[in-house]
Amino acid sequence: MASESRAGAVTRVEGWIQEEIIRPLDDFQDPKQEWRRLFSELLGTFFLVLVAAGGGMMGQVFPSDVPHIAAVVAPGLMVMAIILFMGKVSGAHLNPAVTIGFTLRGDFPWTRVPGYIVVQLIGASLAAWFLQSVVNVSAVYGSNYPAANYSASNAFLMETVLTFGLLSVILGTASGAQNVGLFGAIGVGAYIALAGMWGSPISGASMNPARTFGPDLVGASFTDYWVYVAGPLCGMVLAVGAAWVLRGRGGGLSGSGAAQGVIDTKVQRPGDA
Repeated sequence: MASESRAGAVTRVEGWIQEEIIRPLDDFQDPKQEWRRLFSELLGTFFLVLVAAGGGMMGQVFPSDVPHIAAVVAPGLMVMAIILFMGKVSGAHLNPAVTIGFTLRGDFPWTRVPGYIVVQLIGASLAAWFLQSVVNVSAVYGSNYPAANYSASNAFLMETVLTFGLLSVILGTASGAQNVGLFGAIGVGAYIALAGMWGSPISGASMNPARTFGPDLVGASFTDYWVYVAGPLCGMVLAVGAAWVLRGRGGGLSGSGAAQGVIDTKVQRPGDA
């Protein structure tokens, strides 16, 4: 009698686990839930631009309260937080250059690229619109432009080198050879903060076409915007090439998991780390 009671209890527990845990997890892995990834990228890019553009815009209203060093370090801290809280969902790209870089490495499927880039641009634009509405300062103060007495070519070269470093850190911490798990967030966030500290006086240290697009769109000023598209893309290509020299081909388990998140991860070479 006691054994039958235990068997019944075990059956009930197994049934509960199947209904409450296993089935929801299976549904979460459903590739039809691409909307989760897209919402994650939109939300993450919104928060990134909220801080990145917000520093410059708030500095116009409260110049003594938002020093330059705080404005350039804050985006790095925000990216660190975003990677930690939603990186497993979408990969936390937040940046068209990162999305294309992962794709060229073979860690991210081309079919998902257009959706990621569109929502990144939307998230950046929503953040700039929110800031302009609340702070009552033009969004142009939150964008990036070449510094006075420096040409667009100078800014382009700066953005290229800065993005080369950023993508190198991102691709490196996502690789099977040097995967450092959640601590990758620290490496990426720290690089963004350091790059901003020394590179922002010349170009603004955008390293992200979406980050500059949002304020430019809302502020209706695309002056020298090509710098913030061409520079990051050129830097990304250099980083992908360097990653191949350092670690060989991508497309392994670790890189694909970091690039895509855990929802329906597609791996080109499952046998590779």
